[in-house]
Amino acid sequence: MKWSAPLSASSSLAQHYRSLLRSCARTSSLRPGKQLHAASIVTGLLSLRRHFLINALLHLYASCSSLRHAHYLFDQIPHSHKDSVDYTALIRCLTRHGNPQNALKLFVEMRRRSLPVDGVSMVCALGVCARLGDVKVGEQCHASAVMFGFLKCVKVCNALMDVYVKCGGLVGEAKRVFEEMEERSVVSWTVVLEGVVKWEGVENGRVVFDEMPERNEVAWTVMLVGYVGNGLMKEAFMLLEQMVIGCGCGCGFGLNYVTLCSVLSACAQSGDVSMGRWVHAYGLKMMGWDMDVMVGTSLVDMYAKCGRIDAALAVFKNMLRRNVVAWNAMLGGLAMHGKGKAVVDMFPCMVAEVKPDAMTFMALLSACSHSGLVEQGWQYIRELESVYGVRPEMEHYGCMVDLLGRAGRLEEAEVLVRMMPFPPNGFVLGSLLGSCYTHGKLQLGEQIMRTLVQMDPLNTEYHILLSNMYAMYGKVDKANSFRQVLKRRGIRKVPGMSSIYVDGQLHQFSAGDKSHPQTVEIYLMLDDMICRLRLGGYTPNTSSQVLFGCSGRYDCTEEALEEVEQVLFTHSEKLALSFGLISTVPGSPLYIFKNLRICQDCHSAMKIASDIYNREIVVRDRYRFHSFKQGSCSCGDYW
Repeated sequence: MKWSAPLSASSSLAQHYRSLLRSCARTSSLRPGKQLHAASIVTGLLSLRRHFLINALLHLYASCSSLRHAHYLFDQIPHSHKDSVDYTALIRCLTRHGNPQNALKLFVEMRRRSLPVDGVSMVCALGVCARLGDVKVGEQCHASAVMFGFLKCVKVCNALMDVYVKCGGLVGEAKRVFEEMEERSVVSWTVVLEGVVKWEGVENGRVVFDEMPERNEVAWTVMLVGYVGNGLMKEAFMLLEQMVIGCGCGCGFGLNYVTLCSVLSACAQSGDVSMGRWVHAYGLKMMGWDMDVMVGTSLVDMYAKCGRIDAALAVFKNMLRRNVVAWNAMLGGLAMHGKGKAVVDMFPCMVAEVKPDAMTFMALLSACSHSGLVEQGWQYIRELESVYGVRPEMEHYGCMVDLLGRAGRLEEAEVLVRMMPFPPNGFVLGSLLGSCYTHGKLQLGEQIMRTLVQMDPLNTEYHILLSNMYAMYGKVDKANSFRQVLKRRGIRKVPGMSSIYVDGQLHQFSAGDKSHPQTVEIYLMLDDMICRLRLGGYTPNTSSQVLFGCSGRYDCTEEALEEVEQVLFTHSEKLALSFGLISTVPGSPLYIFKNLRICQDCHSAMKIASDIYNREIVVRDRYRFHSFKQGSCSCGDYW
């Protein structure tokens, strides 16, 4: 029989419980809060429908990130007893740990019920807008903030500026809010700094940085990452020295794991390893081998994406603690480098240590795709949910379609697309179209193209692929019509760019580029290299370009062939290679980064060059790494 206290006593007890629950919520103390929840049920306090007690429980679970319990309790409170604080508690919890879209819907519901908005709920709503990139709702919140006089609140202004910075780079709007603020915090300055660095360039960002009356670790990190991301290593190291040591300008900040991970992420994106090595040494000095797992994972990712897969593997093996994210970084890195067998062999070791997740199987299937391991890929797809409890997502099917397409098994790929539990997206169909190009399946390519154009009519890659397929089959008129459609719409192909770091300095090249200060030396080296490549067996691959030429002619005269060959000779990869050969020590490895897929002609040239010059040439293109050594490539000509 349930015991229940007399009404007056229970009322006093309920108030006492509410006070204790509020204390637990303030300190995010979930365990004692759950004990109080259980006690309130046993004593019958909740059965009396004391809504203030349910409110207190809602705030407890929301503050402790227990979304399921918080949502359940929120639904138990009648509309007449829900206030702005209840809505705000659940909105904040949904934003951090649930679905931000649902959080935004909840805020709209709150406004429709004409509940009063305070600074906290406004900051929460603006945070959701920033995360979702919803500038329209952000502008509505801006209007509400003006109406309710919240622009005097620094936190609201900071959140509003963050929306404008993250939603399409509306830095001008953010600056206007900043200039109208009566009071500014270091966070206010940092939000503006982040926007200027990202959207107006690192040089303009430095002007803001120098004007800041106070700087925190975030501001220093934003500026540092900006320099690294733009390949300005000299400036980055100078700033790092000021940040860590002081030098009369900085405050002597120690680098925390957030800063270290941010810098390593920027290194991974830019491809420069010099700063990453410095961070590695700093991490070992400050933390020893028992390095923070996030820093260790970032190091693995950085070394892998900078082409140093052996260094990534060494860091991974020395990590004392490894979670699923660390394993995924290592497997994904090996997959990018075409080491599919190593990934397959390593997977059982992972399963013995941690539970694989959806990202794990993305890495596994990608590894199989780049190494032609079709049967192994099918096994992973079959076991994904039945053995490992991971629900297949679109990306998993996309990887499997890519794997089958690369292997020339397009009929199986078609069947898989039709059997998918959801309609295929551009990634899946684009992969299949690429396979049609590789294996000469023109009719299937035309069918896929029609669907892709409806999905994304502005995507140039699809048009170029099918245009090249028409050219290969001698259908000049159709090939040319595709190019004309792109031209009429003002759609241009993304230009190929290749980058190479020499002595910490980034050097970028486009096809036929003559803007580099050492252009004369580069082209002299290029002429010599082409002669030596020809002697080594290199033949320009003009098969897919001879129909167009550079002048639009469609004949195959000797002059037209020479013109196309000259275009091939001055591809950005070859210019970057020529610069690397004249700027580095003979025999040292070269690392080149390409924003698009490496073409077949450059791939053949790189193989021969690696043998002629006795160099390892590592090329990171849009999809994977190619390590050229002694006349062969790590991809085995399968990419």
